[in-house]
Amino acid sequence: MTQATFQLEMNRFIRAPREKVFDAFTDQNALAVWHCPRGMHVLEASADARIGGQYRIVAANRNGTTHTIGGEYFTLDRANFLAYSWRQQGDASSNQPKTLIEVTLTEEKGGTHLHMRHSGFPDTESCDLHKTGWTSVLNHLNDFLDPDGRANTLTLIGLSASPYVRTVRMALEEKGIPYTHQSALPHSPEILAHNPFGRVPVLCDGPISLYETRAILSYLEDAFEGPSLLPKGNLLQRARGEQWISLINCHVYDAMISRYLLQYIFPKGGNGQPDRAVIDAAVPDIEKYFALFEQVYENRNYLVGNELSADSTTLGHPVHDHLDTRSTLTWTPDPRPFGQAVGAQRRRFALLV
Repeated sequence: MTQATFQLEMNRFIRAPREKVFDAFTDQNALAVWHCPRGMHVLEASADARIGGQYRIVAANRNGTTHTIGGEYFTLDRANFLAYSWRQQGDASSNQPKTLIEVTLTEEKGGTHLHMRHSGFPDTESCDLHKTGWTSVLNHLNDFLDPDGRANTLTLIGLSASPYVRTVRMALEEKGIPYTHQSALPHSPEILAHNPFGRVPVLCDGPISLYETRAILSYLEDAFEGPSLLPKGNLLQRARGEQWISLINCHVYDAMISRYLLQYIFPKGGNGQPDRAVIDAAVPDIEKYFALFEQVYENRNYLVGNELSADSTTLGHPVHDHLDTRSTLTWTPDPRPFGQAVGAQRRRFALLV
């Protein structure tokens, strides 16, 4: 009896002619640019694009671990269809089965519809792992072929006024990642399509969507090149960074934004006025946090380390917004070193605040 196998199918629209999409699968220089998931890079790529010809791709993780795949071209019908075998190579993968990839290209208005069938997996686990990998690899293909590059693959959704949206935008700018920003209110259809809790921001990388700011920052850190968003240094410094992010999200944002600022934007007191009881109860907590940050920033420009990282960007925007509101109300504390550091960060990303 023939053993049952599993397969996956994927569809993508790519804003490029069919010929360019086809050539991206057969030209070794093109394969060297795009044929790996996010967070990896191609070390070697070779392709003998003829029936019976072989191809081989070696990709590496950031930690230096390499992964090699290769196979044979079975069918090559330029701009229409190609089929080739796929097998992981190397000692650890010697027992991996040979699978089949079939790519069909159809002309569609403005570009090409790509349909991929990858078949021959021995189990659902292997099939699902490859589906995750191919989703990321095809994002790289879109980066490579789309006229707007990565900015057409990566979209940040959320209202610009949100400090969390701006925190992610600062991270994208710091790492030099092109992206598209789509403004959308919390709980809007655009947000609920990705986040059942309705909160902003949402990051879409092709068909992949992520929500919650910390998760998005972690993804950007691991998936893309550029300056690290984590504090540089030892394990303790990185743990300190995570500690600050947790404190800011759980406590600082609640006091400065939820209980103070939003009372003036969306008043919940009588006669459409801010609820003074809520505001007054928040003030002691806010002053406590300012005192804490004054102490931390007394001899430094950042919460952890000597360079901008996710902990400082997470803090910056709630403080910006809070100080702006208090200035409008003619009640502004003297922030001293803390305020100077936050102000410098604000000027650095002036277009985003």
